[in-house]
Amino acid sequence: MRTEPLSSMAPPHVSSPMIHWLDDGQEFEALWRSHSGMPPATRVVVTDGKMTADEAYGLACQGTALLWRGDFQEARQMLRALGNRADRSQRRSGTLAATSIPHPAEAFHLYRQARSQRARTLTPC
Repeated sequence: MRTEPLSSMAPPHVSSPMIHWLDDGQEFEALWRSHSGMPPATRVVVTDGKMTADEAYGLACQGTALLWRGDFQEARQMLRALGNRADRSQRRSGTLAATSIPHPAEAFHLYRQARSQRARTLTPC
């Protein structure tokens, strides 16, 4: 059963924003749909298996969306490598912070903060 009034159900092209990117010098745009309600990325980079995971992670940390052009297995490998880099940076900062944390509540807060940052960087919109 629907709980929304019919008047709020506008066609997708009316209420959804557009996302824009360049591919081989040609400009493209598409309707932006986000399951989580996130706004579209302002910067999109088209990538494939030639981009290193370090480059991709740097772009993702800057808030750049990565539009994958390649096969599914390479995309899964890239996502796994990005997750490893996110976890590696958490371990590095965690070892420094672990020596100076006086209270378990603060340790928990820092852990949740690191997981939130990882999710923002790696989660597709």
